[in-house]
Amino acid sequence: MSRIGKAPIAIPKGVKISRDGAVITIEGPKGKLSQEIPPPMEVDYNDKEIVVKRPSDSKYYMARHGLYRALLANMVTGVTSGFSRSLEIIGVGYRAEKVGKALTFYLGYSHPISMILPEGISAQVEGGNKIIISGIDKQVVGQVAAEIRGLRPPEPYKGKGVRYAEEKIRKKAGKTAGA
Repeated sequence: MSRIGKAPIAIPKGVKISRDGAVITIEGPKGKLSQEIPPPMEVDYNDKEIVVKRPSDSKYYMARHGLYRALLANMVTGVTSGFSRSLEIIGVGYRAEKVGKALTFYLGYSHPISMILPEGISAQVEGGNKIIISGIDKQVVGQVAAEIRGLRPPEPYKGKGVRYAEEKIRKKAGKTAGA
């Protein structure tokens, strides 16, 4: 049995769970999230915990047992405390600024790049070179952070570009190092 899949999900106070057919909705102090769970997978819940069960030990259901449990656990965490991702902009003249619901990046291109944030996602820009993306949906927070990083990925020689705050860049030696 899946170690992740068999672990129950604790439900904190203030979180409500409802089910409409195959769609499970979790509502908490920060918002409301929904996820469709296919009918053969069983989701049992009460006031204290959620348990995901699979119909058989076939490879198909074993692979999805931990997935659906992790998705539901992320929903519970998202509606209670939320998720955030930090990015750093490294480089002379590289910066970001927030204008309303959009972020504008100056990353060494001939033009600034504007990005409108999706619903439910907020961003903070600190000092022009640190961006904190936050929201209740872990998948969307990660996708927005990846799109921002993709605007100017860190290059391996000087390390300039947009990187995750916890990311380590392995720098290469330049041409002069071989001489």
